Amino acid sequence: MTRILHVLDHSLPAHSGYTFRTRALMKAQAAKGWEVAGVSGVRHPLPGPEVETVDGLTFYRTPAIASARSPIREWREIGALAARTEALAREWRPDLLHAHSPVLDGLAALRVGKRLGLPVIYEIRAFWEDAAVGNGTGREGDLRYRLIRAIETHAVKSADAVAVICEGLRGDLIARGVAADKIIVSPNGVDLDLFGTPPPRDDALAETLGLAASDAVIGFIGSYYDYEGIDDLIAAMPALIAAQPAARLLLVGGGPMEAALKAQAAASPVRDQIHFVGRVPHEEVERYYSLIDILAYPRKKMRLTDLVTPLKPLEAMAQGKLVAASDVGGHRELIEDGVTGSLFAPDDPAATAAALADLLSQREMWDERRRTARAFVETHRNWSSNILRYEPVYQRLLARAGK
Repeated sequence: MTRILHVLDHSLPAHSGYTFRTRALMKAQAAKGWEVAGVSGVRHPLPGPEVETVDGLTFYRTPAIASARSPIREWREIGALAARTEALAREWRPDLLHAHSPVLDGLAALRVGKRLGLPVIYEIRAFWEDAAVGNGTGREGDLRYRLIRAIETHAVKSADAVAVICEGLRGDLIARGVAADKIIVSPNGVDLDLFGTPPPRDDALAETLGLAASDAVIGFIGSYYDYEGIDDLIAAMPALIAAQPAARLLLVGGGPMEAALKAQAAASPVRDQIHFVGRVPHEEVERYYSLIDILAYPRKKMRLTDLVTPLKPLEAMAQGKLVAASDVGGHRELIEDGVTGSLFAPDDPAATAAALADLLSQREMWDERRRTARAFVETHRNWSSNILRYEPVYQRLLARAGK
């Protein structure tokens, strides 16, 4: 039986798009009969036991390390994760290592793979240097950015195989000189076991939030990073409400931009129609989905958003919700304008308002749009079929290793 050890930045029970993708992948592999486990690095954010089973999946933790300044800190992180992974691999005896970005995890796995003769597949969900620019901790083109990019390229060229979540990342790696046949695309998907029949509208929750049954609710559920463009969505609300007076904005989540966004909303002439909920437990998220007519994703245009596909629009489609998103590369890989969703110009509140107003004025086509989007997810973005893309790669690596 094939044994796969996933080398991770963090995992369940922490909640993020990263952990949900990992969960879906590992669950689908386990359902296929493969043995899977995960080992997380020192950045795993929640305290817990050294070995933790969550939702039927087993995760091993790397002990904390002494703090240090960058880049010594990152070098120690790689060493700590490599030591934990090697000790676990000697005991659990996996057939291959499946490392997931950021590049620190890839470098740790490559170190262990070389020592133990294990093949390594390195999966990139976003380039670390671009993610740093997106969350405001880095600047494109500076020395640190170029250094991380060079390290990432080295890791990719050293791995036995590479997986990426979208065509944008694949094209960027090919432009760096990575062989095209070394890279597979395993797109973001949805575990449809978690998205059955969408729940009915939660009238009690709506009343608590001050939302009437006649309101047309635009929603955003996720993290409040600058690149998500929530400021453009708030700026679009006066024009949207002028065109569609029943429109309301429901914002669920939190993050670095929360204080600035709340201040912006408080200064808006339609502030009473903008509702901040804050973070909610993952098991409660469905209740908020039930109140939303259109999920809006107004991501700003930058390298990160052009190259990387988000998970949230797929989850919204699986929930049977309408989707409207900015016309950036990552969204174009997921959404066909006018068919599975609506695309509007990025960084443009007026275009955002116009697209949302247009959707609200065409209620007669909502049911067909929802059905088409759900069918797209079931056919093309279902994790139970997505994992089939890994199988030939695993088999090739194992055959090469004589396993």
